[in-house]
Amino acid sequence: MCGILGIMGNSNVAEEIYDGLTSLQHRGQDSAGIMTFDGHFNLKKGNGLVRDVFHTKNMLRLKGQMGIGHVRYPTAGSYDAAEAQPFFVNSPFGIALIHNGNLTNYEQLKNEIIKDNIRYLNTSSDSEVLINVVANEILKLDKLKLEPEDLFKAMEKVFKRLKGSYSCIMMIADHGLVAFRDPNGIRPLVIGERHSESLVKEYVFSSESVALSGLGFDMLNDVQPGEVVYVDMNHQIHRKQCVTTDWSPCIFEFVYLARPDSVIDKISVYKTRLRMGHVLAQKIGKVLKDENLPIDVVMPVPDTARSSALAVAEELGVKYREGLIKNRYIGRTFIMPGQAIRKKSIKYKLMPIELEIRGKNILLVDDSIVRGNTCKKIIQIVREAGAKNVYFASSAPPLRNPCVYGVDMPSKKDFIANKLNIDEICKEIGADKLFYQELDDLIWAAHEGNKNITKFCSACMDGKYPTKDITVERLDEMEAIRNASERPGGSAEPETTADDQLTLI
Repeated sequence: MCGILGIMGNSNVAEEIYDGLTSLQHRGQDSAGIMTFDGHFNLKKGNGLVRDVFHTKNMLRLKGQMGIGHVRYPTAGSYDAAEAQPFFVNSPFGIALIHNGNLTNYEQLKNEIIKDNIRYLNTSSDSEVLINVVANEILKLDKLKLEPEDLFKAMEKVFKRLKGSYSCIMMIADHGLVAFRDPNGIRPLVIGERHSESLVKEYVFSSESVALSGLGFDMLNDVQPGEVVYVDMNHQIHRKQCVTTDWSPCIFEFVYLARPDSVIDKISVYKTRLRMGHVLAQKIGKVLKDENLPIDVVMPVPDTARSSALAVAEELGVKYREGLIKNRYIGRTFIMPGQAIRKKSIKYKLMPIELEIRGKNILLVDDSIVRGNTCKKIIQIVREAGAKNVYFASSAPPLRNPCVYGVDMPSKKDFIANKLNIDEICKEIGADKLFYQELDDLIWAAHEGNKNITKFCSACMDGKYPTKDITVERLDEMEAIRNASERPGGSAEPETTADDQLTLI
């Protein structure tokens, strides 16, 4: 689910990329990297949060009016700092690339690259394979200077070779900034523009619109599925739809991944979560009436479920209260590497406000239930704070299937909804009643924001994968590869990295 950002500006862009990556930190906590171009490439990357990776000495060396940045949430490869992005190849021209998503034909592409004996792979990252595929297709053009139509011709061949999800931004030395998105548009990618004093427009590409406003850019639109957008060194923008599309953006972006103040594919994440809460409350209200269940207060599980919980309370006519306070210095447990770390972090992540909980019938609203560990612990915390009854509602339907497009969901056997039915899940997590969102209602909530999108990727819920290469057999293969790559004992803790990894290329 990584966060990516690229800027074509009129002055040094490193500080703005830093600020933009901070806005996208929720999309990846494992590593961060920035690369700029000022006649040669300047790189700094390493494991850790944005604020931990970059220091003053690094920022002073990251010169250039064109640059890209990445925050990583590892879904393929290992946790080694070498797999932090951006990636770079020096031929042709010199190309740097950042990638959000996951290539489902990674093994095939890797074998093709090795077999051709053209390029050497340093990591097990699908993003390194991706940049080599792009570089090979551009190299085949045999051009000393890359014109927009040349680039589009090469990218048409790239699209034919890649399968899976990929929103990418790349820099080509002395040429410009390029963004492209897979034909299904599974992972988001937006474009912003800014008018500068020199009257030359500046451009930004970002995973989410939230990074634009803080940098003073206006939202232009989204990179369309199957589209390539090229901003040359003269700040001229060139766009081409290179392949036919089957638009299927990820529904889980609206449930959990994206920030509520973002707009993705013209859909407000915040408004979508409000709609999710209203339709979920209608379902809950019927059960409360039929079973005569009292609810005194609705409480969100911070932070992602806050918008939906507000709508649930409004629809039910029940008080909304904040009863759980999140430690802002504990990251998102869903994207932490390894089950042991997740369980430990939950313990320190939330603290109850007993005054709002004791003696009351509480309806907790969360964004989703994956393994069941987090909600079980939260319910325990609320009970220990004196709740009379604890009901639990999920803004998403039951999650049952692994995501192969860039979200590190567990093996199929680890989803609690694959082991137990709803009543059994309710008992397992310790709730007095459990409510799940209906899939049709969830899709409606997102579709209402942009009625031109008629299909969403909801494979993690219904098992219907939008790319045709994903079959039951392929899922089994990917599961076996995943299991083989896991570290002994199930731990996947990040490795340490040197304080300064600045490389001048």
